Amino acid sequence: MSHPLYDVVDFEIIGDYRLRVVFDDGAEQEIDFRPVLFGEMYGPLRDLRLFNQVRLDREVATLVWPNGADFDPWMLHEWPDLIDELTQRARQWELVLA
Repeated sequence: MSHPLYDVVDFEIIGDYRLRVVFDDGAEQEIDFRPVLFGEMYGPLRDLRLFNQVRLDREVATLVWPNGADFDPWMLHEWPDLIDELTQRARQWELVLA
């Protein structure tokens, strides 16, 4: 799948599991990650202490967590249009691991 490339240039924790993410094209998204925190990679981020260890990896221009979790910057940029599909996939990841 081909899509535009975006870089995450800044972020701010604005609440529990919620980040304001700023992109290189000037766009911003306020993202509530709770609906997708399932499965082997993202499930551990339900621990708020781990979630809040998020950082911006400038080399890959996206948000990363100490457990190796990350999101494609395009996905973060387009979050409002993708959240329903992402939530459905996340629930499937949880069922596979159950």
